[in-house]
Amino acid sequence: MCLLGVFPLDVILPSFPAIASSFQVEVNSVAYSVSIFAIGVGISQIIIGPLSDAVGRKRLLLSGLLVAILGAVGCVLSSSFEAFISFRLIQALGCGCFVLSHALVQDLYSEQQRNSMRILLTGASGVFISLSPLAGSILQEHFNWQGSFIVFAMLSICCGLITMKSLKERPTSLKPEGFLSNQRALVKDSVFFKFTAFSCLAFACHFSFIVSAPLLFMDRLGLSASTFGLIFTGYGFSYVLGGVVAHWLNERISPRKQVGVGFTLIGVSGLCLCIWEFVAELSVATILLPMIVCTMGVTIIRPSATTQALGRHPHCAGAAASLNNTLLFTSGGTASALIAATDSLLTLPVLFILSSLLGWVLLTLLPRSDSEVR
Repeated sequence: MCLLGVFPLDVILPSFPAIASSFQVEVNSVAYSVSIFAIGVGISQIIIGPLSDAVGRKRLLLSGLLVAILGAVGCVLSSSFEAFISFRLIQALGCGCFVLSHALVQDLYSEQQRNSMRILLTGASGVFISLSPLAGSILQEHFNWQGSFIVFAMLSICCGLITMKSLKERPTSLKPEGFLSNQRALVKDSVFFKFTAFSCLAFACHFSFIVSAPLLFMDRLGLSASTFGLIFTGYGFSYVLGGVVAHWLNERISPRKQVGVGFTLIGVSGLCLCIWEFVAELSVATILLPMIVCTMGVTIIRPSATTQALGRHPHCAGAAASLNNTLLFTSGGTASALIAATDSLLTLPVLFILSSLLGWVLLTLLPRSDSEVR
């Protein structure tokens, strides 16, 4: 599921020019399609998560995979950009089932293991993301832009077969009144929303860079798709390093302090990008080095904040995970759309600095008396 999640968003990045050329649209329009995809996933998750608390995870995961496969196949067969966007939205609605990975961590692992597991999954996701442009450029070279959608469909079939064989459905007894009670409890929990906001701010920074990366490296710097892929492979080092640092911090300091360290790193990276924009020429190094620092911050914040948010409502992990991830993808999609609309390098570091400041403000407003899930 972690690997599948990078195909619709990251493996497709080197194919932006080819998709634009195939449908005779601007590259920015293809970037908007990624934002639409993220928002579609967010909307889907808000339904799938709570529903899984009532009917179980397994059947919804299988249904979501089927819808995602249909959307991917539809994209391959599209004859117009409008049809392509429509099938991308269908694919997004199916991919909303990937939110169940967070609920499954809550279901299957002990309290002590959950944060470590989420650090592992965040790091693995980062490595997959960093390898995605290289994989995407290879697929683009040999199979054109349709290649990533075909491989996504094949991997989805494999994931479905593994799910049917190895995942056991947990018995559920959630009644309608219990469902409504869970929703009310989530909506009224301000601490849940604060921890979710930490994840959203961090993810918005990460996702905005991912979406704008092809425009920065390929359009502005004129790099080829294969060179762009190689650069992003090196960028994966920041996820590995961030995972190591996050694991080390998780053993030594509180979740609150982990979040603070993460936002400090994001703020520093934004300041560096701003300074280098005025004193240095745009280059791979002046973009990539601050982004490595930012990504380390994101990798530290998200597992800790997600564990704290979901740990407050273990009896409705699906609903909590879906609300958390819906806000996550909506914020990421909205931020990336603003980045694409402004088409300015300065917008990205300003987003980092504002996110860092807002994160610290929310952190100071977090009641210290609230117990933290370890």
